[in-house]
Amino acid sequence: MQWAHAYETSMTTRLAAIQMNSSASVNANLQAAGTLLQQAADTGARLAVLPENFAIMGNAPADTLAAAEADGDGPIQDFIATTAQKLDLWIVAGTLPLAGDNGKRVRPASPVYDNDGKRVACYDKIHLFDVGVPDSTESYRESATFTPGPPDAVSVDTPWGCLGLTVCYDLRFPELYRALADAGADLITAPAAFTHTTGQAHWHLLTRARAVENQATVIAPGQAGTHAHGRRRTYGHSLIVDAWGRILAEAESDAGEVVTADFDAERQAGVRRDFPVLTHRRIN
Repeated sequence: MQWAHAYETSMTTRLAAIQMNSSASVNANLQAAGTLLQQAADTGARLAVLPENFAIMGNAPADTLAAAEADGDGPIQDFIATTAQKLDLWIVAGTLPLAGDNGKRVRPASPVYDNDGKRVACYDKIHLFDVGVPDSTESYRESATFTPGPPDAVSVDTPWGCLGLTVCYDLRFPELYRALADAGADLITAPAAFTHTTGQAHWHLLTRARAVENQATVIAPGQAGTHAHGRRRTYGHSLIVDAWGRILAEAESDAGEVVTADFDAERQAGVRRDFPVLTHRRIN
């Protein structure tokens, strides 16, 4: 591991992964998110990522449908835009529910706002969590509430490099991450609401693998703890993982928490230059 520390730290950018224990109350969740985003800004963070479903973890699909907003207009989107501008902070808004075409399902959208409060990108989660968890009574059917996004990799240029966007279950589909790497992604977000069962088995494994194989820094904030309805427990352990697979920061609680780490673009470029995995590919 000495090789991994061979690069001297240069100009760095502080990143924040924001962990939450969201409920069915949009207002309460926005208040909690505002407090945590302020904490992130107070540490000097320039980019903060909220978890999946940060604005609402409904007791039933109807709760999420009721909270859906028109694209570009609504209290959740207004809150993120205003907060980004007020705190001079880039924000990836985990996921929030945008109205779908038929009113029966919503879009699980992950928008990015710059520090002027302008939305500069938006990714709709491609892969929906329709599974029965092995060796468990748990089962989930996200497609009953959400409509999947188009199968396109979405990235956006930031002052610190190209930012690729993914959400939660996407972590199990490495082809999406490779498409983002091919598009030049230096940083990749993975806001999540991993179940406690699957998180124990795969959360660290998947986030570190996606970072290593694509030589990118992965910012993976999660939902944590038992949610208000008592029928769902999420894993937490929000992470920031560097391109060498090192866990730079990890949340330790089952509550709202901010973890931060410094992204060194020069060091990451050096890893890619001296250990050129991406250029050694033989199968495309």
